[in-house]
Amino acid sequence: MVLLGYLTPVAPQGVTKPTPLPPERFQYSQVHMGVRVSITLYAADSTRAETAARAAFDRFAELDAALSDYRLDSELMALCRRAGTGPVPVGGDLFEVLSVAQRISEATGGAFDVTGGPVFRLWKEAIRERRAPTQAAIQDARTKVGWRLVELDAEARAVTLKSPGMQIDLGGIAKGYACDEAIESLAASGISRAMVEAGGDIVVSGPPPGKLGWTISVRGLAGRKFLLARCAISTSGDAEQYAQLSGRRYSHIVDPRTGWALDNRIQCTVIAKHGVISDSLATALCVLGPEDGAAVASAFGAEPHFVFPSAIK
Repeated sequence: MVLLGYLTPVAPQGVTKPTPLPPERFQYSQVHMGVRVSITLYAADSTRAETAARAAFDRFAELDAALSDYRLDSELMALCRRAGTGPVPVGGDLFEVLSVAQRISEATGGAFDVTGGPVFRLWKEAIRERRAPTQAAIQDARTKVGWRLVELDAEARAVTLKSPGMQIDLGGIAKGYACDEAIESLAASGISRAMVEAGGDIVVSGPPPGKLGWTISVRGLAGRKFLLARCAISTSGDAEQYAQLSGRRYSHIVDPRTGWALDNRIQCTVIAKHGVISDSLATALCVLGPEDGAAVASAFGAEPHFVFPSAIK
């Protein structure tokens, strides 16, 4: 008996089978989550490339609608409006991001805390007004902050924000998660070689044709380049995002444990298996510093690279 599924097609004598063309490089960009999102991919033709990119951008838009803290109609903001009222059923993406955030918060002792929305907003207002917030204002905002005030029920897929007035801010984790999901979307469309970048967060799948990986350069690391495949890399710090307030330089990164923005110059780049981890750890490790940060990164199988004041230009 011959099983047709195991037959190998044979070209007729004198006929040469055509050599498949190498995949072409395509690049697309759109604005999502308040940043420019770029997708670079390799595909057999423009039709396949455009279809895959469109699906990945649609996934970004879907996640923005769920995880945004500046869109009043987002699922996240609906959850925050019900803070202090008991368990609230949520979608799978929001629950997953909050679950990872809680793991990072516990591992970092609160150096990463998505409940820091009230103090984060206080500092955003301070930057707009060009004046540092008062200690009294910070103390008042901190009464609504604390990762232990979040309770997750996996069976019911519900979230309880225990204190009224709580504000969740997923700015330090959502873009990494969205890049992960965009790569998954591209894979579902048959794209196995791609890079997705969103505001300092990069996730890559298979390498470009003929290469061992994607070449990623990071500002501040003395021109160092990383050759990466099937992983993520994120950078956070005050090399570019900072403000001079009341005669003092403050980073855009706020320590949720104290409510104060960092005033020590530091930058951290994290390489991890997934963007949701590299994104959140890059922020957390800036707060923790190299000694404590290295131990946390190791626990998540991540690789940290710190840059200190004299190296940041």
